[in-house]
Amino acid sequence: MKLNNIKPQIVVVGSSSIDLILRTNKIPTANETVLAQNLRSYLGGKGANQAIATSRLGAQTSLISRVGMDPYGQQVLRNLDDEEVNVAYVFEDEDEDTGTAYVTASEEGNSITVIPAANYNLSPSNIDEAEKYLVNADLILTQLEIPSKTVEYLFRKAKNLGKKIGIYAAPASRLSDEIINYATFIVAKSTDLEVIFGEGNHDDIIKHLPNKLFVRDGANSTSYFDGSEMKYFRKDPKSHAHNS
Repeated sequence: MKLNNIKPQIVVVGSSSIDLILRTNKIPTANETVLAQNLRSYLGGKGANQAIATSRLGAQTSLISRVGMDPYGQQVLRNLDDEEVNVAYVFEDEDEDTGTAYVTASEEGNSITVIPAANYNLSPSNIDEAEKYLVNADLILTQLEIPSKTVEYLFRKAKNLGKKIGIYAAPASRLSDEIINYATFIVAKSTDLEVIFGEGNHDDIIKHLPNKLFVRDGANSTSYFDGSEMKYFRKDPKSHAHNS
C-alpha cells in the first residue's frame, strides 16, 4: 500500500514573543520581594506555539506575525526556523520591540504579565501581503493576541477564499457572531466561556455549538458536544509541553 506523503498546508496568523520565566518558591504579593532561583527565556506567543506544534506534527506551516528589530526578534526568527516554520511573512517592525511575557512560576501557580508590543501592529495589510499563502492553505489558525480588527479581517478573508479556520479564543474576549458562525472550530478555556460568548449556562453554550466548540479545563482535559452526547479527552500527564 502506498502511503500519502503530502503534507497539509497550515497558515498560522498570530503572536510571537519571548517568554522570560522566573522560577520562585512563591508568587509575590503587592509590595513583597521574593528571590528567584533562575531566569530562563523561551519562544512564546500563542501564534508561534500553534505554528511549532503543527510543524512538529508534520504539517508544512507558515506563520504570519510581527517582531521587533531587536535581539529578541532575531531569537524568535531563529527558533522558528529551527522548527521548520516558514517565516517569510514574519514582519520586522521598525517602531515596536518584540512582544515579551514575564512569567513568575512557582508550585502555587503562575503569574503572567504580557507586553504585546509588535504583535499589536499586525495589521490587515499584512494579511493581504501574505495572501498567496492563505490561498494555498488547507487550514488557517489564529488566536486573540493580535488586534481584534486583524482577526475580524482574517475571518472575512478566509470566508471569501472558502478556507477552514480555527481560533483559540485566548486571551478571552467577546467573539463576534461572524467569527462564531464561520469558524471551523473554536478552542476555549472553561473559565472563559461567559466572556467569549456572553452570559449563559456553560452546558448550554457548549451544546449550542456541536462539533465546533472544544473546551479546555485546568486539568488539561478537553470536552465537546458531538450533537448527541458530551465527549471528554484528557491530556497524557506525562507530557510536559509548554503552555501559554
